[in-house]
Amino acid sequence: MVRRLLRWCYHGIRCLLAGVFIVSGAGKLMDPQHFSLIIESYGLIPDPAILPVALLLSLLELIAGLGLLLDLRWSLGTITALLILFMLILGYGLYLGLDVDCGCFAAGDPEGEAYHSLRPALYRDALLLLAIVFLLFWQRYAALTPLSLRERYHTWQSWRRTR
Repeated sequence: MVRRLLRWCYHGIRCLLAGVFIVSGAGKLMDPQHFSLIIESYGLIPDPAILPVALLLSLLELIAGLGLLLDLRWSLGTITALLILFMLILGYGLYLGLDVDCGCFAAGDPEGEAYHSLRPALYRDALLLLAIVFLLFWQRYAALTPLSLRERYHTWQSWRRTR
């Protein structure tokens, strides 16, 4: 009973985390200029590289979110790396006392428009990191092995043939 509940929690948290990254990445891809202005406000990247970095990060968020939704092998590691990177950048912004939008979501984000505090974004990212720790723990505990894209395709094909 507990194992079944934890399995449902695993899938629910995985889909929720995937949704956060899909919405975030897609929103930033719709307005890369706004996201590049936020990146520029941190002062970490030279001007010519800002727009390509904004596009790359947005695309990576979207692809990793879709991968996590499909429970692909590489996606959780990619999202973990992205989240740690974002937390380091938020910590840097807090250290410098920057009063900027965190850049977590697209333009028009209610949190970003209401106030420019990086601390709540850092707390939210820490909560997401705890969710990732749960997912990693459950994968190891339940011996779940996320599939590669090829394995996922073959599983889908064999499932379709049996129906």
